[in-house]
Amino acid sequence: MISRDAAVLVIIDIQGNLAQVMFDKENLFANTVKLIKGFKVLNLPVIITEQIPQKLGPTIPQIAAELDGIKPVAKESFSCWDEINFKKQIENLKRKHVVLLGIETHVCVYQTTLDLISNGYHVSLVADAVSSRTPENRRIGIDAMKSAGAHITSTEMALFELLRTAADPKAKELFKIVK
Repeated sequence: MISRDAAVLVIIDIQGNLAQVMFDKENLFANTVKLIKGFKVLNLPVIITEQIPQKLGPTIPQIAAELDGIKPVAKESFSCWDEINFKKQIENLKRKHVVLLGIETHVCVYQTTLDLISNGYHVSLVADAVSSRTPENRRIGIDAMKSAGAHITSTEMALFELLRTAADPKAKELFKIVK
């Protein structure tokens, strides 16, 4: 179960022209925005990365608009863990439960998941907020991460796990986000 005390949202590389060729991109973008909004309502940390932004472009506008000044971590390696600025950010948070989403499922998301797990993090992979250029690669990536020990979740499942009860003062705000 995801807890507010341990959770951090990590968004991988939803940027530029690459984001525009993802399978089921509309749901990917919409669910990413829902998760960002939910984490903001609950005052939980968010980390975002960009793969070689000078070549692939910045985070897409509808996601960047929700980030309230959170500066993306630029990276060249496929795994976020190999980028020292990412590693410092996540270690400084002292949170061990990563709610993970982004692109591409079978490359950057997959490699990051394996590295996070091997370094003592619990990963909840948001299956309806990850994508690849093909549905096959998306499915293969999800299956591989599940086999490696990632917990598979969905946007609503993750948000309601964080909320825990309809009596929570933040419940009405979260209900509006998922509608």
